[in-house]
Amino acid sequence: MILRAGTHRLELGARPLLMGILNATPDSFSEERGEEPLSARVRRGRALIAAGADLLDVGGESARGDRPAVSVQEEIERVCGLVAALADEALISVDTYKPEVAEAAVAAGAAIVNDVSGLRDVRLAEVCARTGAGLVVMHTAVAPKGTLLDPATYDDVVNDVVAFLTERVAVARAAGVGEEQLVLDPGPDFAKTPAQTVAVLRRLDAVAALGRPILLAASRKDFIGAVTGRPPAERDPGTLAALAYGVEQGASILRVHDVAGVRDFFAVRAVLAGERELGPLEGLTPERYPDGVPSHLSLG
Repeated sequence: MILRAGTHRLELGARPLLMGILNATPDSFSEERGEEPLSARVRRGRALIAAGADLLDVGGESARGDRPAVSVQEEIERVCGLVAALADEALISVDTYKPEVAEAAVAAGAAIVNDVSGLRDVRLAEVCARTGAGLVVMHTAVAPKGTLLDPATYDDVVNDVVAFLTERVAVARAAGVGEEQLVLDPGPDFAKTPAQTVAVLRRLDAVAALGRPILLAASRKDFIGAVTGRPPAERDPGTLAALAYGVEQGASILRVHDVAGVRDFFAVRAVLAGERELGPLEGLTPERYPDGVPSHLSLG
């Protein structure tokens, strides 16, 4: 499957792509860093790239419902310098639901717009149509910063997610967004109880049947906390289980906090599944032979 994002053409499917989360906010749900200088955020971005991130998702406003929305100008100031500093080093996504921020971020070098509003404002699609940026369309039943945790909200949450994404994709296409620019996100924890999120992820194949790449943003989410009883900073092991299942069901882009841990997990998984062979001398180094390397081995 092909994803076109600005000047980039990505072939998806051989292995999941890792989207490193790079918050330009002082108050994300999983960690509170306080205000940082741009240089510190650039260092964090480069560390994610070094750890194996294929993309960086830069966000200038926390999705937390207990934090106020920030102004367009403040979000642009948080995001665009960071995007410009890293755009030559990695493929950049901007996590925003505001068309003005998306426009400015794409001009600064972002290639994907990650919209957590479910395309509530069609002007986001128009920005992507005009610039060629990729567009992530996410399921949600509330406005940004809203909260909806009601077991009675959906008669069938899986059908609702599929119908919503189908309709929103049609809106994006009508606005001029090409099919190969579109990515789908089932929206774990957005307007969903933990049980509703689990129900959707169990049927991720129904979203995959829509024929576009799936972005799985499950990292450290509340449904993992509901299962494990752990706070966000301690949910990385549970995250790995969710991501492994999601990839088996068709997810091809994984939005994650712990890039190195997820990279290692899937590297080992690929070898054990026979997707990559371990060379006969891989892992054998002179340091492992204190009495001298056996004569039949040539370790270089």
